[in-house]
Amino acid sequence: MWTADEISKLCYQRFSELPKRGKPEPGREWTLLAAVVKCSVSPNQEKVEEEVVSLGTGTKCIGRSAMSSKGDVLNDSHAEVIARRGCIRYLTEQLRMAVCGQGSTVFCQGEEMGKWKVQSGVSFLFFTSHTPCGDASIIPMMIDRQSQPCPPIRSDEITPIGTNEKAERVNLKRRAETHTDGINKHPRLEEPEKSEDELQCGGSLVENLTDSPAQAPAESPRPEGENALTNVVLKQRDNVLTQQSLQDIHRTGAKCVPGGPEDPLQPGLGYHSTGLLRVKPGRGEPTLSLSCSDKLARWAVLGFQGALLSHYLQGAVYFSAIVVGRCPYSHQAMQRALITRCSEVTALPAGYTVQPPELLQSSLEFAHSQAQTEHNHQPGKGRVSPCGAAISWCAVSDQPLDVTANGYKHGVTKKALGTSKARSLICKVELFHSFLSLLAMTAGIIM
Repeated sequence: MWTADEISKLCYQRFSELPKRGKPEPGREWTLLAAVVKCSVSPNQEKVEEEVVSLGTGTKCIGRSAMSSKGDVLNDSHAEVIARRGCIRYLTEQLRMAVCGQGSTVFCQGEEMGKWKVQSGVSFLFFTSHTPCGDASIIPMMIDRQSQPCPPIRSDEITPIGTNEKAERVNLKRRAETHTDGINKHPRLEEPEKSEDELQCGGSLVENLTDSPAQAPAESPRPEGENALTNVVLKQRDNVLTQQSLQDIHRTGAKCVPGGPEDPLQPGLGYHSTGLLRVKPGRGEPTLSLSCSDKLARWAVLGFQGALLSHYLQGAVYFSAIVVGRCPYSHQAMQRALITRCSEVTALPAGYTVQPPELLQSSLEFAHSQAQTEHNHQPGKGRVSPCGAAISWCAVSDQPLDVTANGYKHGVTKKALGTSKARSLICKVELFHSFLSLLAMTAGIIM
């Protein structure tokens, strides 16, 4: 069987093989990655083959005024949504191949006339490089940096403690900076700003402890003044952790659905209410797109095949597992957001059932994550920002790659807006055209 690390490595490798167009600028731009992986078990169950069939990147979502009733604009360009829509393109082509007798690797004839089902031994799993936005990202902050797998691992962090006094003081500085920097720079956390006096005090103490040119002999005890300063730094660090980490959470930018329950917005753990439907934030304008947590939860009940393909399928198609890359993660929050709150859904039509996926996390971080980009950022390159483009790739025979920005094809001119040249291959109207083509081919079978 596969492991979470094997799946993440497979997805990262597929991304690295794509052309440069639409990818983030190294050291300045970051993005998120998601993918759908098909797993095929051989008849004798001795071999399992994994294949990335759809991949998406993106972090953007258009405001409600930019939406189109014609379905020719991508409303939601978060990586998870891009990957799933690309997978619908893939499933549509596979269904067309099955109908035409061209040897689909996914579908076979179902028991019902004109219906198709997923072949035995074939399953799909979902990968995302970061915890889905919305309810799944509302997780407690932890003191232990080891249990928060977002900050990148640097080779200088594995220096053995206690080898000499210099190494010990350097590690002391690094631990103090790690806790405070990790708190101050995390993109999902809102917290009160420190005064200039507090910042100056903390910084000068650490510098005096570690950057002084005079170092004590390797085996000699520390001077009394240095021990006092060390205690002050440790106490100050503990106070920061107690006040800001022990009773706080990583916060999500996704807002509660208007008209429903709202967040209490109280300090610390009381800032959010959990288990609520949320919409993604927009730049200056609200969106109407549900959070990725809500969409993944919906796919665990209704399947990810979409309403159109459901006309052809004997049952819904579900993800057997969801793998998350190395990032701030809580299994409890994922369980709550994607499984628990839908566990009591009943009275579903035939072919549908609540299908909770297995939840796993990889130890491998995406090279273009925000944390890695900030770590590798170089002065003079401008501020670190999310990549404006979204990439869709899927394993189809015609035009597998589709790059968009602001809901339209990347690089399209204003003159072309509203025409087919500006449309993404995974927007609603293009997917509908693919469905109509399939319908025309199979009309004689299903009518």
